[in-house]
Amino acid sequence: MLSGSFLYLGLGSSGHSSNSSPSRQAGGRAAGQRAAGSEGSEARRPGVQLEWDGPQPWTEAVSNLMPPSSFSGIQGDWVLLIQGPRPWARLQKGRGAVGGVQGHRAEHTSQPWRTSSRTEEGKAMGPAPKQAWPPWPPLLFLLLLSGGSCGGCPAVCDCASQPRAVLCPLRRLEAVPGGLPADTELLDLSGNRLWGLQRGMLSRLGLLQELDLSYNQLSTLEPGAFYGLQSLLTLRLQGNRLRIMGPGVFSGLSALTLLDLRLNHIVLFLDGAFGELGSLRQLEVGDNHLVFVAPGALAGLAQLSTLTLERCNLSTVPGLALARLPALVALRLRELDIGRLPAGALRGLGQLKELEIHSWPSLGALEPGSLAGLNLSNLAITRCNLSTVPCQALRHLSFLRVLDLSQNPISAIPARSLSPLVRLQELRLAGACLTSIAAHAFHGLTAFHLLDVADNALQTLEETAFPSPDQLVTLRLSGNPLTCDCRLLWLLRMRRRLDFGAAPPACASPRHMQGKSLREFSDILPPGHFTCQPALIRKSGPRWVIAEEGGQAVFSCSGDGDPAPKVSWRRPQGPWLGRAGRVRVLEDGTLEIRSVQLQDRGAYVCVVSNVAGNDSLRTWLEVLQVEPPNGTLSDPNITTPGIPGPFFLDSRGVAMVLAVGFLPFLTSVTLCFGLIALWSKGKGRVKHHMTFDFVAPRPSGDKNSGGNRVTAKLF
Repeated sequence: MLSGSFLYLGLGSSGHSSNSSPSRQAGGRAAGQRAAGSEGSEARRPGVQLEWDGPQPWTEAVSNLMPPSSFSGIQGDWVLLIQGPRPWARLQKGRGAVGGVQGHRAEHTSQPWRTSSRTEEGKAMGPAPKQAWPPWPPLLFLLLLSGGSCGGCPAVCDCASQPRAVLCPLRRLEAVPGGLPADTELLDLSGNRLWGLQRGMLSRLGLLQELDLSYNQLSTLEPGAFYGLQSLLTLRLQGNRLRIMGPGVFSGLSALTLLDLRLNHIVLFLDGAFGELGSLRQLEVGDNHLVFVAPGALAGLAQLSTLTLERCNLSTVPGLALARLPALVALRLRELDIGRLPAGALRGLGQLKELEIHSWPSLGALEPGSLAGLNLSNLAITRCNLSTVPCQALRHLSFLRVLDLSQNPISAIPARSLSPLVRLQELRLAGACLTSIAAHAFHGLTAFHLLDVADNALQTLEETAFPSPDQLVTLRLSGNPLTCDCRLLWLLRMRRRLDFGAAPPACASPRHMQGKSLREFSDILPPGHFTCQPALIRKSGPRWVIAEEGGQAVFSCSGDGDPAPKVSWRRPQGPWLGRAGRVRVLEDGTLEIRSVQLQDRGAYVCVVSNVAGNDSLRTWLEVLQVEPPNGTLSDPNITTPGIPGPFFLDSRGVAMVLAVGFLPFLTSVTLCFGLIALWSKGKGRVKHHMTFDFVAPRPSGDKNSGGNRVTAKLF
């Protein structure tokens, strides 16, 4: 930082002064008050500098040295270049006059000047004719009055393109340039080499409304870096190297409404990171390394209405942090590797109206309660892995108006699957795997007017799918292999009224209509166009089938028609038979009855149908009761329908029963003997004989005689 202020003075050829003379020119180097009082005899030429070492601020010191009466009558073109402790920016003004002195241009720059040396700026001005110069104090005072009130402009920036804007993009700046005008409202420093932002660096710009610091090398932001920018509305910080957002970084930005933090290296959002941004309405934090959002990180964003999280490393939805956003209206979660949306994850967002879930390749289904607590009007779940329409998760969204499920592997839209969405107006399912849209698929949707099913595998779209086809306004059907038969006649009639988008639907078959757009057909169709053949039964198996009780019965039936007919079976006065269970209809239209029972006896009707008509065939099944052999355990005459047949035993059954009973008994006995043997072995070696002596008792009268001793061995 220099200790003084360098003044570069130069006059053009058009100016003159009656009061000026060479003897009144300031000469050489002056310091303090000596700069005002010194007079030299040497005339100065344009391009010569005068260094002034007066007290700061220099504007006050210089103005005190030059009373207004000293510059009356001076006129001409002038240039002033100033370098000092206080950084200045470039300022250009039009021709004008102050106190009788006319000025043409003033420049304040931060280029390093040297005392008593000719500068590059002086060379660029070109030579000026010799003339009498006025005293420099009055001239300097005039220049300060002309340009000092509006501030300056850094030489590396552009201040002329927009009013109150300083544009310094792509200038390879390593620090914020000095001398920025205090009334700047737009400051563009994008694409430079700024590495840090210290506290109070921009505090002079109290009127600044938009600040662009994108695509620099900012790695840290000191707490209070934006202090003093109380009028700032937009702050762009994308494309830097920021890593952690902690508390206090955005203090002082009470009016900020948009904050862009995309394309940084942010890993964590700590508690209180945005606590002082009470006016923020839009927050962009995509393309970061974000792995964790603290529960209190978003606290304080009372007015945030739009939040975008995209291309981060989040593995779960930060539900606790999102619950702190009471005014959130739009939430965009894009390109995240999240496999499920837990039930109640977004429950705290009662004001949310728009939810976008885009490019979650691991998301295969929506749990029934995943959207609980929401009252959405616009929902987009695109480029995920949903295989079916998530009817259960959407059932409570009665105010939903736009639903976008494009680019999911959804193959069908079942009948009335969307009927709970009574206010649904638009459905987009482009780029999916749709092969069929069932009849009555959109019944119950009274306000439905837009359907986008472009780029799917649909062969037809029947009129019966819509509750009122006349209400349909937009239909995107291009990119489907459509079969142009009688099922599309309704679409041909409405082709001039419907909005098909950029590409109207075209026929893929039959061959003589292949590739022809619906708009190319005339009102009078030639023969063989958009026609169908009614379904007729051509082949069938036996119409009378006899099967034993417990056996199997099979009925076959097939038909022809254009389009290909559908084969169905039913009992007279009964419901249609399904494709599962003991009695079922196979894929080829065959009726199969397994484990035939007496109640299966009776008629079965085969119905083949298409859009042009139907045909039916009646068949009969006779069931033979099986007589049970002797030895039954129940009455064989009981044949009450609905009760299983009698249970009986034959010789084989008796043998099986005995074997089942004997084997456990034999196993138990063997186990007992085995345990006894183990116990006996554990007692050690056992003697199987013994030896003892026996002495007979004495006779009762003979006390002196003794008995005989006998030795015996017992085995």
